[in-house]
Amino acid sequence: MANLATSMLLCLSLSMSYYLQAFHAMAHEWPGGGSTRFYDFKVQTLRATKLCNTKEIVTINRMFPGPVIYAQEEDRIIVKVTNVTPYNATIHWHGVRQKLSCWFDGPSYITQCPIQAGQTFTYEFTLVKQKGTFFWHAHVSWLRATAHGAIVVYPKTGIPYPFKQPYEEHIVILGEYWLRDVVQLERKVLASGGAAPPADAFTINGHPGPNYNCSRNDVYRIEVVPGKTYLLRLINAGLNMENFFAIAYHNLTVVEVDAEYTKSFTTDSVMLGPGQTMNVLVTADQPIGKYSMAMGPYMSAQNVSFQNISAIAYFQYLGAAPNCLSLPAKLPRFNDSLAVMTVMDGLRSLNPVDVPKEIDASLFVTVGLNINKCQSKTPQWNCQGTNNGTFAASMNNISFVNPTVSVLEAYYKKIGGHFTEDFPDSPLKFYDFVNGAPNNAPNNTQATNGTRTRVLEYGSRVQVIFQDTGTVTTENHPIHLHGYSFYVVGYGTGNFNPQTADFNLIDPPYMNTIGVPVGGWAAIQFVADNPGVWFMHCHLDIHQSWGLGAVLIVENGKGELETLPHPPADLPRC
Repeated sequence: MANLATSMLLCLSLSMSYYLQAFHAMAHEWPGGGSTRFYDFKVQTLRATKLCNTKEIVTINRMFPGPVIYAQEEDRIIVKVTNVTPYNATIHWHGVRQKLSCWFDGPSYITQCPIQAGQTFTYEFTLVKQKGTFFWHAHVSWLRATAHGAIVVYPKTGIPYPFKQPYEEHIVILGEYWLRDVVQLERKVLASGGAAPPADAFTINGHPGPNYNCSRNDVYRIEVVPGKTYLLRLINAGLNMENFFAIAYHNLTVVEVDAEYTKSFTTDSVMLGPGQTMNVLVTADQPIGKYSMAMGPYMSAQNVSFQNISAIAYFQYLGAAPNCLSLPAKLPRFNDSLAVMTVMDGLRSLNPVDVPKEIDASLFVTVGLNINKCQSKTPQWNCQGTNNGTFAASMNNISFVNPTVSVLEAYYKKIGGHFTEDFPDSPLKFYDFVNGAPNNAPNNTQATNGTRTRVLEYGSRVQVIFQDTGTVTTENHPIHLHGYSFYVVGYGTGNFNPQTADFNLIDPPYMNTIGVPVGGWAAIQFVADNPGVWFMHCHLDIHQSWGLGAVLIVENGKGELETLPHPPADLPRC
């Protein structure tokens, strides 16, 4: 504390002018519910200079991060997307449940063909019974790296937050930045059969911060008034890394995860996997100064190279001298899975919930990596995985392969030959998935390729047990389900055992992306009441590229309100 006090004295400006600045919270006025909100998105390249290099990056409206969509619960959103880049593009509205609007969900080759160069597609959806922090991102190749932005949905007029109104709100997007063209990088990595290189930098709202070359002034900052409480809307838009986040000497009070309120609990750090959002309250209750907001790696896999330099932003008090040193934030160690589990243990829905009492469809799904045998005549170039094999990833040992038309279009129009309806409810073989997985790579870890789907009857009560495997290495996998949120009723380490598994059926958190614990399992439940074709995949993009995904098809129910509408007229063609 002596060092803290000394630093504070150095930072404290005696000039009263700092206190007399006209600094006031510019809170966005909440829009009226039930409105229609129009946005115009142009997929454009932006010439960006970062890390001593200048390159073209793919963005929306030449903004990095992209424009924020502000709305209110029950609003209808219409976004015209025009692609003026040479790349294919789609936009996914992450966490939006797309009730009866599956055509506008956005994952390429799942619900639509890509928007090609020069083409336009208009997305239309309603925020049915949804509010909170979401985000949108490109869902083609690895374009999410720079084509992403926040969606902020306020409660209906007159309905307050279930916590004290904050003085000010800020969006904080965690990301990764590559100096290479990410589309070419994905192609190169897949062609090599080997692992993906780490990002060149982590970023906070697009800024790497002073730990990186040429980035001393490329820093995001929040100016805060002493004694006030701030709401930070945290979003992890990164590609291939999960990340810890902390603010020096300040606690974080979690009040929302994946756009659903939680019972509040306080921690000194949080971990977000790609695809996860979290709202935290932070009170400026420390001596006047400049405090680091830090984003660092959480790497649970073994023998994987990763970026270990933290991105830094500033939580800067009004009255702090502009040139004072920032106080460092303490992040958990890069492989501290206990810190991750501690936060997960604290997540509870704000109120008791109604989880299914009986289950109609029960799936047991293994998630993990594979090594396939080398099939190339140039193995030195194409078989750079473990033991001269090629890396793959799978669910129930099946690597998902994108079709040549979207699964939804093939399903709706009954076009045969593009997918099968035989994704298994459990793996072909059961064994000690965590400790005794067949890891004599590449001889017996071969995955089967296929575009396999699991068909669910409308209204069926579904339970999925995700089980991490140690075939190549155990690892925390952020699994995202499109079209739904789900109750995380249980999770744990080791192999799932129904006799000993402890389920929370009273107030489980309601999420759309769940980190399946390293060497462990997670159980989710939901009711299949949204007809359409829904992607279920790992949100680490390299794992998705390797095939760690599957598709759930929810059949129509009865009547118009339980039936998928016809496709839009401007649906892109493959």
